[in-house]
Amino acid sequence: MSRYAAIDIGSNSIRMLAAEASSGGAISELASDRQVVRLGTGVFREGRLSTDAMNLACQVMSRMAEQYRSLDVLAVRAVGTSALRDASNQAEFLERAEAILGTPVEVVSGLEEARLVHLGVHARWPLPQHRVLIVDIGGGSAELIMGEHGHLTEAFSKPLGAVRLTELFLKSDPPDPKELARMQRYVQKRLLGPVARFGQLKIDRMIATSATASAVVCAVNRVRRSHRDLADRQSATAPQVRKLFKELCARNLAGRSRHTGIGPRRAEIVVAGVHVLSEIMEQLRVPRMYYSAAGVREGIIADLVHRKVGMEQVRLDLDQRRMVRALGKRYGVTAPHARKVAELAAALFEGLHPLHRLPPERGRLLEAAAYLHNIGHFVNETRHHRHSMYLVANSDLAGFDNNERKIVANLCRYHRKSMPQVSHEGLQELGAQDRRAIVQLTPLLRLAVALDQSQEQRVERLECISGDESVEIRLYSGHDIDIEQWHAQQVSGNFQEVYGLPLIVKVKR
Repeated sequence: MSRYAAIDIGSNSIRMLAAEASSGGAISELASDRQVVRLGTGVFREGRLSTDAMNLACQVMSRMAEQYRSLDVLAVRAVGTSALRDASNQAEFLERAEAILGTPVEVVSGLEEARLVHLGVHARWPLPQHRVLIVDIGGGSAELIMGEHGHLTEAFSKPLGAVRLTELFLKSDPPDPKELARMQRYVQKRLLGPVARFGQLKIDRMIATSATASAVVCAVNRVRRSHRDLADRQSATAPQVRKLFKELCARNLAGRSRHTGIGPRRAEIVVAGVHVLSEIMEQLRVPRMYYSAAGVREGIIADLVHRKVGMEQVRLDLDQRRMVRALGKRYGVTAPHARKVAELAAALFEGLHPLHRLPPERGRLLEAAAYLHNIGHFVNETRHHRHSMYLVANSDLAGFDNNERKIVANLCRYHRKSMPQVSHEGLQELGAQDRRAIVQLTPLLRLAVALDQSQEQRVERLECISGDESVEIRLYSGHDIDIEQWHAQQVSGNFQEVYGLPLIVKVKR
């Protein structure tokens, strides 16, 4: 499993999500945070980020960075949206943000923002058989995203965010009818393009994301803000949204704040946000919208998981793989078996990453050892693991430095028989971190070897599930792999000795 963090620096709020992805692709939340900072207020009024908003944003990001750093995430992606796109002093903020977050902030286009929202919603709520319209009303912009069969087909990003519209049009409290009329004309004009493209399509479902949609669904379903997590996948009809808009327009800020589901900060901008949502439903003749709690953050995580960001160094590069395969061939290694053990070892390294927390480049050394662990048979069947160690240690392995070659050699030695001991001569030549890595990688190599003990490549794939009380490895195959399961279970003692957790090996058919 791999851990990632996402930061979404929006015009109204900053959001953080840290999550863990299993080897099977399932994503589970580790930590999340959100705070209103209103970066867009100064931008939409004066064209630049205010000093106060930047200072608050930096405080919030510092808190969020502490959270994901404590979780040892593999990679972080931070994106900025509408307010940062428009701010004349963008560079100053980006420099401060990068220093705090430890990663550059990407100011993404409206279409990239739409892509991430689409990824996030479909990762949380896949609807592969539907034509789905996703609407994300943020602080500075609104994204209208059409998807079919789980794929994004077309998207629009329009300057229709709740903060932006409030700053541009709504000066009175309650809003003046003339202000509302001007805002309506502006919104309708900006929606002409999306309506022309989407208006003739049969939309199976409309899903709205962001805090505006959450507030609407909570308000019409009488869900208190303290229970707004329950709003996920709940719905509101077009008449309910129109009615809510009229009610909110008639109230001042204090009155809007007291409405169920709408808090004091949201009440400041909710009229504009609900108006955009209502106009979209009316213009596209959508009878009902559903709320999804997913958004840009979830899309970032899904994208990082899909691209395996941060894990690039886990696998051997082409030259290194060619070198170890050639060495294995020289000493008569069975190529299909070596490839399968290397594949399984890499899958175990990635799947158990939250447990061992080793740098990704250690995975390359494990893969190399998986290719070469059996070369000692060329010398003698007896104590072949020691012969493997000797051959690797004394071979010219281009692409590996001397220290890396020694680590690979030691891993080959420990693929069977005794576990690593500090007193062993080969380990004494290495530093403490290298010795620790060998200890942690040894059970993984033994598992990979055990899972192809028959040398028939019967295990097709595996999935690792790390829990607080045990670790489960699920094996998938169209063949009978009871023997492979039995051999892998024999490694459980070594695994528990190193990781302090019992190992359970299951076959999933």
